[in-house]
Amino acid sequence: MAIPEGIIVVNKPAEWTSHDVVNKMRGIAGTRRVGHLGTLDPIATGVLPVMIGQATRLAQFHEKAEKRYDAVVRFGFATSTYDRAGEPCGAQTEPHITAAQIEACLASMRGEIEQTPPPVSAKKVNGVPAYKLARKNIAVDLAPVKVSVYELTLVELEGVRARLQVRCSAGTYIRSIAHQLGLQLGCGAHIDSLVRTQSGPFHLEQALTLERLQELKDEGRLQEAVIPSSDLLPDFPPVYVNEIEIAQIRQGRDFNVSPFRLNAGAPLVKVIGPDGRLVAIGRIAMTHIYHPVLVLA
Repeated sequence: MAIPEGIIVVNKPAEWTSHDVVNKMRGIAGTRRVGHLGTLDPIATGVLPVMIGQATRLAQFHEKAEKRYDAVVRFGFATSTYDRAGEPCGAQTEPHITAAQIEACLASMRGEIEQTPPPVSAKKVNGVPAYKLARKNIAVDLAPVKVSVYELTLVELEGVRARLQVRCSAGTYIRSIAHQLGLQLGCGAHIDSLVRTQSGPFHLEQALTLERLQELKDEGRLQEAVIPSSDLLPDFPPVYVNEIEIAQIRQGRDFNVSPFRLNAGAPLVKVIGPDGRLVAIGRIAMTHIYHPVLVLA
């Protein structure tokens, strides 16, 4: 079976780490060259784009992709990890929380905000991930970071659980939003469930379970699940080149783009060969001239 090149959108199961998914996908895809875009917490499910083959080299262009989440916050106690997987911090209570109280707190969490990451997170302290220090009971003091919360909506409130929908920038921690809600309301709170419904251009409707992907592999149809590299980065206008131009681009030479083409002057373009495969990513150097910043074999 040929090794697929591109992205497969996986519906990550609960209790799996993102690295667990990558290891499973290495077996399914038949290659060690597998990575993922945007870590999901173990309790979370939903969209985890998995890059296969040379598509792993495109990760740098997806780093700022915005995300969407569907989250359930449980009020009544905080936890050490800011989600249900952690140890409770204090007694568990059943507070009476109103929608108006929650809405008043959410207002300050929208827009560009300073957010403190959870102590159990992948954020690094002197080069060491915070979660590794937390496992050793070493206190960590993570500095707040700027993130953008574009939409933060209270969808439903039932008892001590509230359902939120969030659209945010990369690097935003939904766990921290829940924890902050608990602090502001004085009752403690944590994430009870979390589903990522979108990551950049990838949606939950596209996502396939690991079981389904294994079935497709067994049937010799795994390629059906792959989004080819040439279809990725839809915001980068395509530039179609011939074999002579491909050889020049692979030597690192600049290439011309017609001034009459759609989206002329785009900062980045994707170069497509005669066979429809992605050849390179080009960055504008001067008017109608692009320089290859990433070249695929």
